[in-house]
Amino acid sequence: MSKSEAAELITAARVRRGLSWARIAEELGAPLVWTTSALLGQHPMTREQADAVRKLLDLDEAVAESLEQQPSRGTDPQVMADPTIYRFSEALAVYGPALKELIHEEFGDGIMSAINFKVDVARRPDPEGDRVVVTFDGKFLDYRW
Repeated sequence: MSKSEAAELITAARVRRGLSWARIAEELGAPLVWTTSALLGQHPMTREQADAVRKLLDLDEAVAESLEQQPSRGTDPQVMADPTIYRFSEALAVYGPALKELIHEEFGDGIMSAINFKVDVARRPDPEGDRVVVTFDGKFLDYRW
């Protein structure tokens, strides 16, 4: 079973059972964003994690096997056109060069790791409408010659 097929079954089962992504992550004892990403096919899970998901969502063994497989990371152009996802691309197109300059000014020549990395999403109340707070927390990797 492909990871995208497994993701569709997982999403449907999650909705059918009335479970939030947060509840599933809590059951697995894993970070929320990582868990959601893994269940959507972007990270491999351990056998224990895959079995826990299978049992929690009452899915068959083929889904668990898919969750353990190495993914082909990234997204197709159709997914990138989704308005929520596209806004991240837009924000990086506008602010990416400034962020790069500020990282280099603060840390020196290097990059932020997306492998040794954590990401979190939170809601912050605001009188003009709630704010979405996304935190990228990546290890600085300096270029060494």
